[in-house]
Amino acid sequence: MYRYLMVLTIASMAGLQTWRTLFNNFAVEVAHLQGSHIGIIQGVREIPGFLALLAIFVLRLIPEHKLSALSILILGIGVGLTGFFPSFVGIMITTLIMSFGFHYYETTNQSLTLQYFDKKTSPWVFGKIRSIGSMTNIFAGVAVLGLSLLLTYRQMYLAGGVVIGGIALWAFFQNPADKEIPVQKKHMVIRKKYWLYYTLTFLAGARRQIFVAFAVFLLVKRFHFSVQEITILFIVNNIINYFLSPLIGKAIIRFGERKVLSTEYFSLIFIFIAYAFVQAKTVVALLYILDHIFFNFSIAIRTYFQKIGDPQDIAPSMAFGFTVNHIAAVVIPAVGGLLWMIDYKIPFLGGAVISVCSLALIQFMRTPHEKKN
Repeated sequence: MYRYLMVLTIASMAGLQTWRTLFNNFAVEVAHLQGSHIGIIQGVREIPGFLALLAIFVLRLIPEHKLSALSILILGIGVGLTGFFPSFVGIMITTLIMSFGFHYYETTNQSLTLQYFDKKTSPWVFGKIRSIGSMTNIFAGVAVLGLSLLLTYRQMYLAGGVVIGGIALWAFFQNPADKEIPVQKKHMVIRKKYWLYYTLTFLAGARRQIFVAFAVFLLVKRFHFSVQEITILFIVNNIINYFLSPLIGKAIIRFGERKVLSTEYFSLIFIFIAYAFVQAKTVVALLYILDHIFFNFSIAIRTYFQKIGDPQDIAPSMAFGFTVNHIAAVVIPAVGGLLWMIDYKIPFLGGAVISVCSLALIQFMRTPHEKKN
């Protein structure tokens, strides 16, 4: 299962990075879209994440590892078709297809990792998957940069889609499943004892959206970072995360979820406050890198669930958790954008408040082993 998930993760991240690298230029130069169109398309991109809980019902029809392969195929189709439909409606539809593939793979990826690897191994596997994803981002970005000198947008999107689709077809003929793994429930599971997992997942989604929607915008709008500088930051971030992500997984194994997550949110309080008030370009760049590093600590929320949850609840709970995480994706960008117009500091101070709430809630974390002691 480890090799299976690694190969599909490479395909998933390569597909998303290809789409993301080309998107803005393709939308402006070929489709001639306006800022309002871009905003709507980016909102549509988050809808499949919000609907991830529907994966539970798809699992009634096909095994979960097959759903992973099908999701990558759908991702490849979405990426491959993008260049053929250079219009607002066309890009919106292909984005939706691509996003369904990406988000449903991420849901099954999390679920299968928790099912197939024990509590002492899964944090390292999550870290290794993040590490491979970071390196894939770099290679995909460099590949797109090189191919852009030779191919049109349509040809680059199509080439990416064909490669990803080929990997998906390979996966369909693999059978990494283990019959000894507990059979997963095929209906929605919402339990009172998982309340802390649900709450932390929602707050993590809100924190992620503030970073995604406003951090880069801050760098460009207020500190006038160039495309080249943003690209350098992107490469530095991914190189650092390639080496650090497995170490974060090992830290979770050694110190436990509560200590790791407490470190994350305690640090984020100051990072978000600094975003609001810092005036130096080099300092804000450092904040951006630190923000990226601490984002990887969130895998501890999922490994916490593995320790408190019933083994047969993993698949439906990961799907529901993915939906809970994406509730914020629907609300935060719109509300935060309005608050930005009043004062750009407000969204980041809101992020600090979210971090304080998360830090307080994390202190309620107790695994069965800790309760016995």
